Amino acid sequence: MNSTRTRIPQEIWETALGELQVQVSKPNYRTWLKKTVGLSYRDNEFVIGVPNTFAAEYLEKNQRSLIEKALSGLISPDVRVVFQVNGKSHNHKTDTTSPVMPQPDPVYTKLNPNYVFDLFVEGEGNRMARAAALSVARNPGRTYNPLFIYGGAGLGKTHLLHAIGQEAAANRINVICTSAEQFTNEFVTALREKNTEDFRNKYRSIGMLLIDDIQFISGKEQTEESFFHTFNELHNTNRQIVITSDCPPRSMPLLEERLRSRFEWGLIVDIQPPDYATRLAILESKAKQKGVSIGKDVLELIAHESQTSIRALEGSLNRVVAFARLLRASPTTDVAAKALEDVGSKEYPVGEISPDVIIEAVADSFQLPREELSGRKRDKDTALARRLAMYLLRQETNFSLAQIGRELGKRDAAAVTAACKQIASNINSNPYLRRKIREIKRQLLPKVAVKT
Repeated sequence: MNSTRTRIPQEIWETALGELQVQVSKPNYRTWLKKTVGLSYRDNEFVIGVPNTFAAEYLEKNQRSLIEKALSGLISPDVRVVFQVNGKSHNHKTDTTSPVMPQPDPVYTKLNPNYVFDLFVEGEGNRMARAAALSVARNPGRTYNPLFIYGGAGLGKTHLLHAIGQEAAANRINVICTSAEQFTNEFVTALREKNTEDFRNKYRSIGMLLIDDIQFISGKEQTEESFFHTFNELHNTNRQIVITSDCPPRSMPLLEERLRSRFEWGLIVDIQPPDYATRLAILESKAKQKGVSIGKDVLELIAHESQTSIRALEGSLNRVVAFARLLRASPTTDVAAKALEDVGSKEYPVGEISPDVIIEAVADSFQLPREELSGRKRDKDTALARRLAMYLLRQETNFSLAQIGRELGKRDAAAVTAACKQIASNINSNPYLRRKIREIKRQLLPKVAVKT
């Protein structure tokens, strides 16, 4: 046994790692053990260098006994393990002459510096969401995991997501904050370039995952499969996951049940549109941030006029300030009223757009070939897209039910009527459908402009 005292700690640790590698899963080994080093061994205390505090906490809590067992057969049955981060012991006093560990891996994300908790205006409609976000930011992986925040566009979901990320980064947790669309694009690129191992390593070796607009992966089978395994790996090792969406999991019709159930494991909170008092407080905060001097009566007018979202509030404030500057006038209530006149509410007249353009827009929105809408496929994604196309053709053209049926695969008028009724009855309760319809109509407007 004495001969082991003269061995270099790193050699001892490499031998122990060889044993540990066959005792833990490959992802676990890669995430928690691969980047560790043996630093010193003295008085039955073996010091292991780890890249960051999160790794030290995880190994201390979950792998200490396994590691000590592996080392006991190599050096001493009474060996005690100490985890050391950047030259500082995580749990016990150690030799201060031990080499300093390198800094943790760089954060893989860009966080908006303006999206912090201090600049998030709390109100009746977002109080619970803010409290839950603050809780997971301060106790990642220990309170609500996952945290699922849903609400309409422009209500502050992304602000809270980035605020959580700022706190995590300040505590040296390696965090990825991304959107479901970006996750999907990276996954598709990894598949195309046969580089899925790097993609998996990137998303499964982090301390926290923050993902915005998760509804965009709904119906994308391969992306859902990849996210499912990423979610499991992070959740099983107590790493925090925060997800935002425009609707709760149960309202995503194309989402796989196994993902839906996982999204519901932790805490689901919603953000409601701000009430008048909150809108006014938000405007006062935004004006202060921008260094704009503007009367409370003007802010009250904007708060009354803009009631849909925080984004709309800020846009209205920007419009009033810009309009006043153009007129070289003070931003009075008269100037504000003129600036806020709705110039963007005109929609194209019914009948001004062709059925082909509508069908093409629906197919693009669902990432389907156009011919599948008029074909016989009946999977959930295709069937929903077909019903939505029928509904929009009925709303935006002068076509009869029979003509719409012919455009979509020679279906009868009864099928078109049933589809339109189903979409119409679900719109109010299904944010996913509302978002899809808005998205498709935005695609249609430029085409009308070109035609006219």
